[in-house]
Amino acid sequence: MSDAGDDAQGGARGGGEANRNAGDGIRATAPGRATVPLSVLDLVTVGAGSTAHAALRTSVEIARLAESRGYHRHWVAEHHSMPGVASSSPAVILAHLAAHTSRIRLGSGGVMLPNHAPLAVAEQFGTLEALAPGRIDLGLGRAPGTDGRTAAALRGPGRLDEAADEFPRSLAELTRFLDDDFPDGHPYARVHAVPGPVQGPTRRPPLWLLGSSGFSARLAGELGLPFAYAHHFSAAGTLPALDLYRQTFRPSAVLDAPYAVIGVSALAADTDAEARAQVLTGALSMLRLRTGRPGLIPTPEAAAAYAYSPLEREFVDSWLANVVHGTPDEVRAGLDDLAERTGADELMLTTNAHSGAARLRSYELVADTYGMPVEAPVAD
Repeated sequence: MSDAGDDAQGGARGGGEANRNAGDGIRATAPGRATVPLSVLDLVTVGAGSTAHAALRTSVEIARLAESRGYHRHWVAEHHSMPGVASSSPAVILAHLAAHTSRIRLGSGGVMLPNHAPLAVAEQFGTLEALAPGRIDLGLGRAPGTDGRTAAALRGPGRLDEAADEFPRSLAELTRFLDDDFPDGHPYARVHAVPGPVQGPTRRPPLWLLGSSGFSARLAGELGLPFAYAHHFSAAGTLPALDLYRQTFRPSAVLDAPYAVIGVSALAADTDAEARAQVLTGALSMLRLRTGRPGLIPTPEAAAAYAYSPLEREFVDSWLANVVHGTPDEVRAGLDDLAERTGADELMLTTNAHSGAARLRSYELVADTYGMPVEAPVAD
């Protein structure tokens, strides 16, 4: 570990009463007949013929449904320059979701830290914590959440590789800003993130590290932080990353044992045919993204009519093999099997399809098949 990593570890382990309570909301109880807690990962997808306004409205509906059915948290992922995704500003979206919910945890899945100044992130999430006390998670990623050209536009020329390599230092700096505990003599000792501790006792949002490789898995383990792995787009690395996280885990003031979430692509529908039609829209969208042709999520009709080349068909079939989809009973069996194989402590379901109605229906059907409780949503 670098000195910067040790500094971040010190922040995770100390920092007063506010930090000793920082683990609140990380662990959860499995709802209904689910074997592990279930949560939502939201990309705010935009379908062909729809708008970002409609996609954001669907995100509110999903958050309210998730809250009323016992999903533990609703996270929003940062992506840029992708027409089919409207989640470029997680903090803004989370503030909107906080205004329409009252119980469910809300967080970033994640904020791509190299794209931002640590002070700016501390201020954004300090504001969110002030808006929704005790309900905010701060998930942090090391990737740009986009292509290299867009990352350069976000960060400035020449900073792409440099910013990724400085992730441990940026994490340590962010932690110091959140705790307002730079040591005397540090250049930032008199710089305060507000809202924050300088204004009085506050609770730091739990920090999570996100990743699709071993780098963040190891760092999360060494710092004693919770870890979220992107199984939904990097399934081959799931078990090695989780093993590395558990092997390197060191207890901290945040956690006394590892806690691992995995993101899972999942879609339930009333029939197999409908589920297949919906997940194919997401697969074609991913194919276009991977081949430099990003666009809005295609309709089921467009996805069914697309003339796939043999290589494209191979990619789509491989992609769909890692999407848990089908009838509610089939999805439940697939999720249970995945939880058992990986030992994940929580599953975070991302449901990407052309229509918001299909996404909403999927989360509802998953809740039904697990017998998750039904609570009335809180009125706006």
